[in-house]
Amino acid sequence: MKIVRIRPQTDSLWERLVQSQKSTVFHSPEWMEVLTDTYDFDIRAQVLVNEAGEPEAGIPFCQIEDIKKKRLVTLPFSDYCDPLLESYEQWTSLTEPFFAENCPYTIRCVHNDVPLADDRFQQVDKAKWHGLDLNPDLDSLWHGVHSSARRAIRKAEREGVIVRIAEQEEDLRAFFELHLGVRKYKYRMVAQPYRFFESIWRHFIETQQGLLMVAIHQDKIIGGVLFLVWKNRLYYKFNASAPINLAVRPNDLMIWEGIKYGKTQDYTYLDFGLSDWDQEGLVRYKRKFATEEKTISFLRYEPDGGPTYQEQQLRRLFPQLTDLFTDESVPDTITEKAGEILYRFFT
Repeated sequence: MKIVRIRPQTDSLWERLVQSQKSTVFHSPEWMEVLTDTYDFDIRAQVLVNEAGEPEAGIPFCQIEDIKKKRLVTLPFSDYCDPLLESYEQWTSLTEPFFAENCPYTIRCVHNDVPLADDRFQQVDKAKWHGLDLNPDLDSLWHGVHSSARRAIRKAEREGVIVRIAEQEEDLRAFFELHLGVRKYKYRMVAQPYRFFESIWRHFIETQQGLLMVAIHQDKIIGGVLFLVWKNRLYYKFNASAPINLAVRPNDLMIWEGIKYGKTQDYTYLDFGLSDWDQEGLVRYKRKFATEEKTISFLRYEPDGGPTYQEQQLRRLFPQLTDLFTDESVPDTITEKAGEILYRFFT
């Protein structure tokens, strides 16, 4: 066995590894290209290679050096990114070079518990994860949906809400503006840069590895769900809708149409991704459809026992800047620009 460090976006070792392992969209070269395009991250991977030259385990990572401090992340702005390995021995072999860097290392795990056994890490946060098995027939899936969601879907249809797949980037921009509004006015958070969504459009949607579903009411886009595809799974990545139109229930209808689309493509699973632990409304919404629920563990190694004084100051500063730029008196164009400048530091 030997360990090699590669660029996973282009190296065939990584392609063979992710095809042989239970990888997710966050391990895909396409997702890494989105992160690189948007934030200019240098993404690498540690891969364990056997005597036959075949990859047996691996971990992608990004080394970031900015005004906060040097740190390693697997991977930035990903709902989770479990290590692709089976044993604690593989984990210790692959992460040994990380600890030699003597800097903080953060990883989010949901499907692989091996890192949780490493007492060098602390669980610094947690989130909810939900998924839906798409293998049952459509009638069984319909009756598995919570009755409140079925009522909402019927209401949306009666109100004349139509869901279609976006075909042009004008739809993407309309979706982004809804997303920006939800982030700003509901959660008091800035949004990812628009170029992030443009990169998703290029790397996923234009290559038929994803789709944007939009809800139309009275000839206006009132909601959207951005789905990604990896292997035989559909990933619910972003959702946004206009608060003024929530009474016609577009969100439930868009999920149901996504389920129907997944069945037509023979996808076996719908991954609903991450919900913050305190987002009770979002968790209830996903539970109406999901058949599985897990905890995403945010694990962090701190070689010096905690953040420096400089980092503590920055951790206080960024929330203050966010509050400033998401104030209702601030024009949305300024809030959007703030996201372009600040978002890369939120990792």
